[in-house]
Amino acid sequence: VQLVESGGGLVQPGGSLRLSCAASGFTFSSFAMSWHRQAPGRERELVARVTSAGGITNYADSVKGRFTISRDNGKNTVYLQMNSLKPEDTAVYYCNARLYSLGYWGQGTQVTVSS
Repeated sequence: VQLVESGGGLVQPGGSLRLSCAASGFTFSSFAMSWHRQAPGRERELVARVTSAGGITNYADSVKGRFTISRDNGKNTVYLQMNSLKPEDTAVYYCNARLYSLGYWGQGTQVTVSS
């Protein structure tokens, strides 16, 4: 099982980034997918979640209206489009796959929002 995040980097406040998480080794289309983040000294928090078929999405209040989660089951990939980025969005972003008690994590990708 592998979840490989990419697309992180350094961006100025107000900018945009698109994160990708490529999955392999399991039946991607059966799993709910989510993005989480962890800033230094803070607990990991849920950012956004999408159901297995992609029909339902949920977002943390702090990112509603700015971030969009989507998935392509044909490409076994989940995305996080992040717009209007703020310094407080700085964190390591992780993707997660979950099906009942089964859960997998990626290694994370750093997002830094700074001028």
